[in-house]
Amino acid sequence: MESLFLTRVLAALRSGGDEVLFVQDGVETGYGQALDLVRRMYAGLPEGGVVAIDAGNRPETVLLQIAAQLRGSTVLLVAASASSPDRLAAVEAAGVTTLVTEQPADWPAEVARVITLDELMDRDGTDPAGLPGSVTVIFPTGGTTGAPKLIRHSGIYDGMAHMTGNATVLGVILRRESVVLLRGFDAGTVLDAIVEHRITALSLTPARLAEVLDHPAMTSSDVSCVRQLSLGAAPLPPRRLAQALEVFGPVVGQGYGLTEAPMIASISAAELAGRPERLESVGRIVPGMEARIDDGEVLVRGLSMMVGYHGAAPIGDGWLRTGDLGRFDHEGYLYLLDRANDVIITGEHGTKVYSTVVENALARHPLIRSVAVFGVPGDGGEGERVHAVVVPAVSGALTAEEVRIQARVFFGREHFVPSDVDFADALPLTAIGKVDKRALREPFWAGHRRRIA
Repeated sequence: MESLFLTRVLAALRSGGDEVLFVQDGVETGYGQALDLVRRMYAGLPEGGVVAIDAGNRPETVLLQIAAQLRGSTVLLVAASASSPDRLAAVEAAGVTTLVTEQPADWPAEVARVITLDELMDRDGTDPAGLPGSVTVIFPTGGTTGAPKLIRHSGIYDGMAHMTGNATVLGVILRRESVVLLRGFDAGTVLDAIVEHRITALSLTPARLAEVLDHPAMTSSDVSCVRQLSLGAAPLPPRRLAQALEVFGPVVGQGYGLTEAPMIASISAAELAGRPERLESVGRIVPGMEARIDDGEVLVRGLSMMVGYHGAAPIGDGWLRTGDLGRFDHEGYLYLLDRANDVIITGEHGTKVYSTVVENALARHPLIRSVAVFGVPGDGGEGERVHAVVVPAVSGALTAEEVRIQARVFFGREHFVPSDVDFADALPLTAIGKVDKRALREPFWAGHRRRIA
């Protein structure tokens, strides 16, 4: 049986003709042109194996994924926001056989067969000989703790569910619509694109929405064309959700999910109307998913679940511990209260930063005796910042900027770098001798109703 997902994608590409699929930097790419690009890249890819994709936000990136899946390959999407060690560890752990990249110099030659994206496109096209029965995509998660966790998804694609920006674009293809791709995020550029292209659907993280709402051009931009504004990656502060509803109208909704289970709960603008208390809720559990609270922690299972962690047994019908603490109200709305572990969700991508990972990287510095890293509320209580408390080997021998440089050099990504660095003579300990992060964290969260931002 051939993959329903690939069958529908090919049907859309073949029937779309000159209809516009992608718009980027003023250049339009039609469905027919996109099909030609898929055929060219398909011709240059091997059959089967694991293909890693390391490329920016451009049409060729998603079309490459389709071409690799038509070859029957498992696709690893290398996270652009991941640290340099994480990226390499993910490629090695996934058993990548072919790596397609825009920056071949970033990768050691022995890691896999490395091909540039331009090389693949500079070929004569070939039609697929047949379609595989299913598609599998691997998403990395976690931090530099040895081998990163790699999450395998398969059924979610053939079930036509949407997850992440990647699947949002795939959904556009399936519906034969058009998508405007921006190479990077800039709030002013987003507003310009909405006005110029009359964008009807928009997906943002809370941090990026805040930048759009605060941009000077917001008040003069006509955003009445937006019929759907979807929010995810982290809970949106209630004040911002109310502001978004006021600015964009009753088209704003947010969802709750994990890389392991991309869609768990959702709440629409209609459910928020006249119910201000629900501004703190991530919604009700979506059809096909189940959730329960066990010792304060949210557990989930259902249709949007991953196949399992790469190299481990499939999760099947088992329950997944989310690491989030929450509660349900009497109407079934879920409210997230805190995180059960030391995960900081930060940056415009809503990236997960594990505090112990940053601590281990900073502790490599010869002048750092001990360090504790934790999340603190961002400006105005929006989002979280990475905060470090450092005990130097010699008092006064280290500056905050030197601590930041240590993280910046190690990770190669800015969101792992502590926004604030405090120095102390010693770290507080619990009765059993562990670093008391609760005591360190508490002053920063005083006055906040929940320990999550």
